[in-house]
Amino acid sequence: MNAPHSGSASAGDPIPPQCSVIEVRVPELKRLFNAIDPSPFHEKDLDPNAEDFIVSWAKELPRTAPLALLVHLDRAAGPPDEAAVLRDAIHAFFRRRAVEFRRRLRLLFRTGRTSLLIGLAFLASSIAVGDLLATWMGGSALAAVVREGVLIGGWVAMWRPLEIFLYDWWPIRAEARLADRLAVMPVQIRYLGDDTAASWRHDWPVETAKKSS
Repeated sequence: MNAPHSGSASAGDPIPPQCSVIEVRVPELKRLFNAIDPSPFHEKDLDPNAEDFIVSWAKELPRTAPLALLVHLDRAAGPPDEAAVLRDAIHAFFRRRAVEFRRRLRLLFRTGRTSLLIGLAFLASSIAVGDLLATWMGGSALAAVVREGVLIGGWVAMWRPLEIFLYDWWPIRAEARLADRLAVMPVQIRYLGDDTAASWRHDWPVETAKKSS
């Protein structure tokens, strides 16, 4: 993806002036989508490089700013609905991403709750075993070392649930919120080509092309 530049013809959603604009440039619109994904067009995943580019740019923008996507396309305009088709496909992709992130978050919290129960049970057992060993071995220095060692092992068992509830969940929630913003952003195509041939026929959407021909 090269640095974009201005073009005269455009199609798609109007971009409000308050939007933070993400810009990409591609020779064909199909380059934005995963070529090996056999799903119908409206269910296709974005190309990993395109997704990473868009998401990385969005992360550099203010979190409260509305987003917009401007696609600089190195060909002339195709069917009149191709900008709408592109917008719907991109929105559907990021809606799926938001659902996936929230599912991961639910699974993470479920793992955290299970880990917390196991950790608390192990910690309670460690305290009981440490006290029992200390009593059995008397008040010697070795008894104190053994008791502290068992207690440390119990607290180590609490590391994973504490990591989940303190640190692991919020980056996933942030990704879900970003996907929500990307799933509603305006999408506009700016055409850079001035050819008169129907070059869009080698691009997508094939279904639309067949219906309109």
